[in-house]
Amino acid sequence: MAGMDQLAHERERAEFDVSAMKVVWAGSRSTFEVSDRMSKFVASDPVFRKDDRPRLSRQELFKNTLKKTAHAWKLIVDLRLSEEEASKLRFFIDEPAYTDLHWGMFIPAIKGQANDEQQQEWLPLAYKMQIIGCYAQTELGHGSNVQGLETTATFDPKSDEFILNSPTLTSTKWWPGGLGKVSTHAIVYARLITDGRDYGVHGFLVQIRSLEDHRPLPGVTVADIGMKFGNGAYNTMDNGLLQFDHVRIPRKQMFMRFSKVTREGKYLQSDVPRQLVYGAMVYVRQAIVADASNYLSRAVCIAVRYSAVRRQFGSQAGGLETQVIDYKTQQNRLFPLLATAYAFRFVGEWLKWLYMDVTKRLEAKDFSTLAEAHACTAGLKSLTTTVTADGIEDCRKLCGGHGYLCSSGLPELFAVYVPSCTYEGDNTVLLLQVARFLMKTLQQLGSKKPGGTAAYLGKVQYLMENNCNVSQAEDWLKPSVVLEAFEARSARLAVNCAARLREAANPEAGFSELSSDMVEAAVAHCQLIVVSKFIEKLQQDIPGKGVKPQIEILCSVYALSLLHKHQGDFLLVGYLTGVQSALAFDQLRVLYSQVRPNAVALVDAFNYTDHFLGSILGRYDGNVYPHLYEEALKDPLNESVVPQGYEEYIRPVLKQQVIISKL
Repeated sequence: MAGMDQLAHERERAEFDVSAMKVVWAGSRSTFEVSDRMSKFVASDPVFRKDDRPRLSRQELFKNTLKKTAHAWKLIVDLRLSEEEASKLRFFIDEPAYTDLHWGMFIPAIKGQANDEQQQEWLPLAYKMQIIGCYAQTELGHGSNVQGLETTATFDPKSDEFILNSPTLTSTKWWPGGLGKVSTHAIVYARLITDGRDYGVHGFLVQIRSLEDHRPLPGVTVADIGMKFGNGAYNTMDNGLLQFDHVRIPRKQMFMRFSKVTREGKYLQSDVPRQLVYGAMVYVRQAIVADASNYLSRAVCIAVRYSAVRRQFGSQAGGLETQVIDYKTQQNRLFPLLATAYAFRFVGEWLKWLYMDVTKRLEAKDFSTLAEAHACTAGLKSLTTTVTADGIEDCRKLCGGHGYLCSSGLPELFAVYVPSCTYEGDNTVLLLQVARFLMKTLQQLGSKKPGGTAAYLGKVQYLMENNCNVSQAEDWLKPSVVLEAFEARSARLAVNCAARLREAANPEAGFSELSSDMVEAAVAHCQLIVVSKFIEKLQQDIPGKGVKPQIEILCSVYALSLLHKHQGDFLLVGYLTGVQSALAFDQLRVLYSQVRPNAVALVDAFNYTDHFLGSILGRYDGNVYPHLYEEALKDPLNESVVPQGYEEYIRPVLKQQVIISKL
């Protein structure tokens, strides 16, 4: 059976309404309609072609990205697209560009940290892209440790100006996207010094290039930091470096929502609570979690479709070979990733709600949920990006040798995504922040009732004293049984860490010594959050024939595959017996057989066009092999039958004309 016929047959096997599942995946009917329209619009425009990216030089790649962003902006203006439509348009263009930082970091930072007067001056320019901005925080010598930044902004009361300076090589701003070649302005984070005192790191809006000829302003050194990992991938982005040589800017360029410096040089705190800055952090991290589901689902879509098309071994009497997707080893690696893509989608939806809730509370000066929200978003950013990066690579391996081809789409997908494990907080550092939150929550149990995602710690005594009572495999299909297992594992790991920490003579030294155990406890807590939000999704009204049963199956696959993978934790803390763990895996195998007839339809529900997917292996029609062959012949090496260099280097070897040096 040809690949095209095979995928058509797979779709006929679906046991649910795929159209309804597309709406569930999108989050709402209106969001689905906008996404569907914009994805098809981008796919139909030849300017947004991307299949040639891996073959372009860096200069060609970057210029091509500039062309696409300019064309996109013209479409947004000419067609008067809404904010949602414009965002979806940029998303489906699927190419890292300076606009990502302009809209995703520069504008939100102005809205979050500038006062009303400053916003009125700067936001209209930014919204019209009459200025283009980036976010210059990370330095050559400091990333995660923001308080260690070395760039200085010293106030000069005589001229009413700040003097920005890069006093050391390691104070060079390094990595900001859009900085290297495009941005006219940068939000620069520097140590504010006035009246001889260092007040720590503050933000400043700094013009770095002329709005007339785009040249760097006097005292500003700016450049691109060079090629990055992968073909195409993030090399479309001009990540840059920036140095200041005593550059003067007006005092009013300091962000003044939370603090300011007076004309006389006096540093003053405003009456606006500084905790409001955490709202922007929650926003950025919830967007990163949403992106995790987008990237993982693309990789899974490619791997599922190709696994259904590809056949290897198992031929009986000259008949068809076995579809790779029918091998249990393939299912055991692939179906948990499919379930994870859905799990991350649903926890991402919940994080959007959390962001709105936190924002409302902060505006009302209610900071009661801030610590829990910060720990939650930090941990989920770490968990989802780590799992997604690893998952994309697993999907490449699941596609065999062809997955290594650029035309599979998977190498570039991995190269584009993997930096997310580092930017906006190194994943291990973030998990340690979660661990500190857990230790503090346990310490305060006698005086403060934990809430939100940490509420389960309020019943820590019950979770410590009661073990699992599963007696048959089907018990693992009960959400309450699964949820309690993950709560007990997380609580017991955290309590064990807290007990050992109390034994340390020095708390900080003890925390450092136990940091690996702390990370494991934090991961368990974050996995519990995802499991609990997946289960909460099942409590909602989900329309569509057969849709809810499929989501129930995926929820069980996600939870039980995690339990199986981390069974050592559950056994170590004494919550499960070996028999109960084996029963969970028995049930997981049954679930795989239920996913199997619906696997292709479940990835079709992502509603990705072939253009967006960017993969020959993941083509919707399944016609893989002819297109792989055609794509191979497009490579520049195949422009000539006899390669360049034959006369100089190949012929002499063949004719034994190479002079062998004497030792």
